[in-house]
Amino acid sequence: MTVDLTNVFQQIDGDYENLKELLREAVAIQSVSGDPSKRDETIRMVHWMKEKLEAIGTACELADLGTQELEGKTVKLPPVLLGTLGTDKNKKTLLVYGHLDVQPAAKSDGWDTEPFELVEKDGKLFGRGSSDDKGPVLCWLHAIRAAQKNNIELPVNVKFCFEGMEESGSVGLPELLEREKDRFLSGVDFVCISDSYWLGTKKPCLTYGLRGICSFFVEVTGIKQDLHSGVFGGVIHEPLQDLMWVMAQLTTVDNRIKIPGLYDQVAPLSAAEEKTYDDIEFDVAEFRDSVGAAHLPTEDKKTLLLRRWREPSLAFHGIEGAFYGPGEKTVIPSKVIGKFSIRIVPDMEPEEVNRRTVEYLNKVWAERGSPNIFKPRPGHSAKPWVVDVNDSNFLAGARAMKRVHGVEPDRIREGCSIPITLTFQELTGKSVLLLPLGAADDMAHSQNEKNNKWNYVEGVKTLLAYIMELGSA
Repeated sequence: MTVDLTNVFQQIDGDYENLKELLREAVAIQSVSGDPSKRDETIRMVHWMKEKLEAIGTACELADLGTQELEGKTVKLPPVLLGTLGTDKNKKTLLVYGHLDVQPAAKSDGWDTEPFELVEKDGKLFGRGSSDDKGPVLCWLHAIRAAQKNNIELPVNVKFCFEGMEESGSVGLPELLEREKDRFLSGVDFVCISDSYWLGTKKPCLTYGLRGICSFFVEVTGIKQDLHSGVFGGVIHEPLQDLMWVMAQLTTVDNRIKIPGLYDQVAPLSAAEEKTYDDIEFDVAEFRDSVGAAHLPTEDKKTLLLRRWREPSLAFHGIEGAFYGPGEKTVIPSKVIGKFSIRIVPDMEPEEVNRRTVEYLNKVWAERGSPNIFKPRPGHSAKPWVVDVNDSNFLAGARAMKRVHGVEPDRIREGCSIPITLTFQELTGKSVLLLPLGAADDMAHSQNEKNNKWNYVEGVKTLLAYIMELGSA
């Protein structure tokens, strides 16, 4: 039996100022997990959320993760917030994951407003964490509170797992979840994460796949210290010259990876899957303009989406040891480390990608013929993730989206990696649904991060509808 939520949705619209006030409080807490000077704020954010969950009847506990070494200091890791709302053995159980930490931000970075002060302008709520991920996390709270205010019984038990280290690699969380496999994670039937985005700005979507990642470091050394380029330029083998040459051999001008055999590992594309790309609503010109590019390597919609979601990609991230500040510094660096990563897709295995990549780098280095010392090595890695779009959890999300937005959501993959998704799926043995609430232009991790007022309010309705739809899943 479907519960009529019309009046509840109207109440959620009318409760906007309260919804915004709670988001304002959350944004004001500077929970930058990567900054040791903000660690107390990150911990405070977890305790703040614990109080909010307890106010709606959630039984909460804080799982201690110990300490970590960060920038030469030993700092306490923020605890993981584990909450349980309902223990009815006749109901199935939904596990909700979210994160309470944020990326660094300062107005001097190019923000138009103070990043830790929520500012509403032209229907947009600007502030660090407004979209990633404090806004969506609060939507769960608002949705359950709305049901309680209207005496609507939730058809499922709800468990919460909120962490404060996602933006810094989820340090300690996988190990905690492994320990909690037979306790807190026991009995979970569905998992839902709202930490991703719509493909565009108008039509909702559900995400059924993520790329994994393999990161790499390429170190070149050859002299014992930095040298004056006027005195030593032209008479030594410069490590930075070698590194830049080697890195340039990894991709073509149109962003195709030159490492042999890499594309051979990709799972074949079936005709049925390929056809699904025809109906996805995606404006290539809007996407191109949103990133300020004059041209893209391809401007065919299907080809672009396949490359973004279903094919591996290689991106360069920086060079450690080289001068990068304003002005001039005419030195020859003695040691440089190039950093890049490859996003991987099914059926690519990190170990095989690492092997082929290092093998290719060594081959290219041999062709270079430099006497400098060359050390390529893999960094961290994460496997890709994909789920069946006809799974009951996914279908409940689709029904909820249509119920709120009036249209069937697009089924999409995403090019990024959320490693904890696969962790939850493997430990619970149940499917994970990525249910995006934010728009593609929310600028997560960037300047002027925002959450549209409309997306925030409709997000509350969507999560409430999803919870109710799980009653028949």
